[in-house]
Formats: sequence, structure tokens, C-alpha cells
Amino acid sequence: MSHVLIVDDERDLAELIDFNLRGAGFTTRVAFTGEAALTAAREQPPDVVLLDLMLPDLSGIEVCRHLRANPRLRDVLIVMLTAKSEEADRIRGFEVGADDYVVKPFSVRELVLRLKAILRRTSTPQEGSPPLALGPLRLDITQHRFFVEEKETPLTALEFRLLEYLMARLGRVQTREQLLEQVWGLSSALETRTIDTHVMRLRDKLGPARALLETVRGVGYRIVDPAAG
Repeated sequence: MSHVLIVDDERDLAELIDFNLRGAGFTTRVAFTGEAALTAAREQPPDVVLLDLMLPDLSGIEVCRHLRANPRLRDVLIVMLTAKSEEADRIRGFEVGADDYVVKPFSVRELVLRLKAILRRTSTPQEGSPPLALGPLRLDITQHRFFVEEKETPLTALEFRLLEYLMARLGRVQTREQLLEQVWGLSSALETRTIDTHVMRLRDKLGPARALLETVRGVGYRIVDPAAG
């Protein structure tokens, strides 16, 4: 049973989400301010934070930044909820570590299905999964740790899943639609700009190996073997 922290100062909406998530089998906690959200997360680390961008004290961006800076909370899935649909706001959220982005108004039923899909795709791997290694990159699947030239680099849950998916399919181009369905667990009928933003952020974290994550123009992305050239 997954635990969801709902952070939104619109009480009616927060209570509606709370009611529907509980009905779907989640445990929940509701916070109406950024400070209350951080306190709640420290007291009971959630599996997912549904985080409104506009809060009366701290912004959702600041709350996200604080969560990612806490070693106990850095792997929590963070889904931004906001009335703003501009790409700049979406990118700001991803830059500080958000995993997904939902624009208000939205279907609560669709939100529940979306959370279930994301949690299913980012569930803890089975013990004994072998590490994936490529050039200076090493992905320890069992311990959920990523290293570049033996220096640990933090990844969000979806960044980790995205890199694992690409490394396991070395050299093969994956379309944006495939990534959205297989990594996010979402219908390819939804927008795929989220993929581009995550790939851009992931590429920055690869450091000296950033060139191994290639864009295949008009198609999608792939990880290439440096020894194959």
C-alpha cells in the first residue's frame, strides 16, 4: 500500500483527491502549506508527493528542492500540480527534481491511474539484479545507486528508471512514445515533451559520458556503447 502526501492549499481539491486516493487503496496525508508538507514528509516519508506549485508560504519549487536535498526523501516520487501550463514552469519543476507534472484542471480518476502506473514502473527491483555498466557509468539496480567514474550521482526515481531502460537496450533507438509507455506507464496519446525535458536533465548528470545518450532526430533516444565506435 503506497503512501501519498497531498500538498495543496485549495482545500476542496485536496480533500477530493484525498477521498479518491483512499478509495483506490492508498494511504494519504494532506498538507495545506509548504512547511506543513516538509514536516509531514519527515514524520512519515511518502512514496509520492502530489505538490501544488503555488502555496501560501514556500513555493512548490522550494518544497521540491528541500525534499531532494534530504537523503531520506530524495527518492520520493514528486508530481507537480499546478494551474500554470507554460513550458517554463514545467522545466523549472523538472530542474529541481520533479518526476511528473499535471496541469489543473485534471480528472481525479486519471490522476489515480497515473499514480498507479508510475509507482508500478518505479517499484523496487528484485534482489540480485546485476549492475549495468557502460564506460564510466555504473547503475546498481538492487541498491538504486548510480555512479559516474565511481562517483555517486543522485537520480530521481524516474531518471533512474529511464537510464536503466535505455542502458538495457544498448544501441537501440527508443521512440518517445515507447519511453512514455514503458518508463512512465502512460498512454502515448499524452504529450511527450516530458520525455525531452527528462532526457536533457539526465544527460547533464552523465557528465563526461553525456555524449553516450544520443538524440535520433525525429525518432527518439538511445544509449550507445563507446567501444563500438
